[in-house]
Amino acid sequence: MTPTTVDAPNDAPAADAPGRRRPSPADRLMQDNRFWGWAGPLFVGAVAAVLRLVELGRPNRIMFDETYYAKDALSQLLFGYARKFVEDADEMIMSGEVDALDADSGLFEDEPSFVVHPPVGKFLIGLGIRTFGMEPTGWRIATALAGVITVVLVARAGRRLFRSTVLGCTAGLFVAVDGLSIAVSRTALLDGLLAMFVVAAFACLLVDRDQSRAALTGWASERTAAGKWLGDGPLLAWRPWRLAAGIMLGLACGTKWSGIYVVAVFGLMTVLWEIGARRAAGLQSPTLNSALRDGPVAFVTIVGSAVVVYIGSWWGWITSDNGWARNWAAGNAPSGLGEWMPEWLRGLWHYHARIWDFHTNLTSEHTYESGAWTWLFLRRPVLFEYQSLDQYEQGCLVDHCSQSVLALGNPALWWGSIAALIACAVYWFLRRDWRPGAILAGMVATWVPWLLYPDRTTFAFYAAAMMPFMALAVAYTLGRIIGARSDPATRRTIGLAVAGLYVLAVVLLAARFYPIYVGEVIPYEQWRRLMWFDSWI
Repeated sequence: MTPTTVDAPNDAPAADAPGRRRPSPADRLMQDNRFWGWAGPLFVGAVAAVLRLVELGRPNRIMFDETYYAKDALSQLLFGYARKFVEDADEMIMSGEVDALDADSGLFEDEPSFVVHPPVGKFLIGLGIRTFGMEPTGWRIATALAGVITVVLVARAGRRLFRSTVLGCTAGLFVAVDGLSIAVSRTALLDGLLAMFVVAAFACLLVDRDQSRAALTGWASERTAAGKWLGDGPLLAWRPWRLAAGIMLGLACGTKWSGIYVVAVFGLMTVLWEIGARRAAGLQSPTLNSALRDGPVAFVTIVGSAVVVYIGSWWGWITSDNGWARNWAAGNAPSGLGEWMPEWLRGLWHYHARIWDFHTNLTSEHTYESGAWTWLFLRRPVLFEYQSLDQYEQGCLVDHCSQSVLALGNPALWWGSIAALIACAVYWFLRRDWRPGAILAGMVATWVPWLLYPDRTTFAFYAAAMMPFMALAVAYTLGRIIGARSDPATRRTIGLAVAGLYVLAVVLLAARFYPIYVGEVIPYEQWRRLMWFDSWI
């Protein structure tokens, strides 16, 4: 394994012999160190699992927005759509006096509930509830497992992106020990699930990129060896990894609407990669051919599949007879294009119009709100839970203790990512290195849209979806600091020392802050020392 292959040569395959092509670095990567290519990511995944799954039911309470998502997931599990709960539902659930999985438990009212997020994330949370029951572990297990999967995906994607198992696993380790990622994974929120689908789509597109470049260059090599004109080149219509990315993006949109921006950015990214692949293969008019030939195919493959998956995710609502606005169309005459729509689709369109209105006009003040431009600086993390405890209460051994779950990013990692993202922009712009460009695309898709709504009520835990790309940016920059194989030994030794010390600092800070990520009972003085800034309280 080597951590220094960020400076890998052009990954387009070259002709090796007539009718054959020399394996690209990507091909060799997949063939060599196959064991470590899986063992490394699975190891950092195991680290993530320990940090996310151990004592997952702590605190044994309904935290923060779990009061919405856990109960909506239960309702969706039982009825296929969200239904209103009785006023004291939280107390009834935590008391254990009712069988929450019984539709006649008394937790529900007969009226449907207007919810402002699509069903996919709550469907997954509901699966955990079905397996472990309507209790904290049950409604948190899906997000915890999603956090573990995200770490493995980041490590695998980083390995392919950097052509280095070590750098890929370093990126995965960063996500594994990041405080925001841990806290979000251990809470029944949608943002960790969104992050999993976004990273999965990104990883699928990386595989598609390697395979399509190899196919185009191999085709060009064979034509050249046969003395034939290359012309426009072939149209690669069947690209299963691109289709898989579209499905993942559909699931992302079906979790939170912010996935729509990822569809747009990733769709553009894959077409730009196609232009580069055609240019590298020496094909005619790469830009025009990519735009006019591959562009429509990419649109249908990615956007088309995402739309189908998204609409399919509403199946429970579509087949219900009491979902919110399900029967709206029956009492409202159609007009325009609505005349061609079935009633369920018009009702769904009306529902979505109301969701859009809610999101675009959400300006209510909240103690823990923060503008997106402040997220990287960790200005205002979100306190999911806080309890002040006296001696002998819940294991407190001193006069006063604190129990908190604070969605706070690892300071060394987040502040370091600011410099790393700047470095990525420089290498992409000046060196035309596609790797930092791909990372920046992920940041643009998951962060920049929030900057466009400065007046909307937003929270720092929304950054869970962009955190994996920050980790990749830092890993890429560490690879640059370490240097290439051709650099002098002294240069590489210093680079390895700097990178190693930085990774150690991230891990040590993660260990220090871990108690406040997971709700451990600690002395109040220890908790207060961890509050470096008053804005963290």
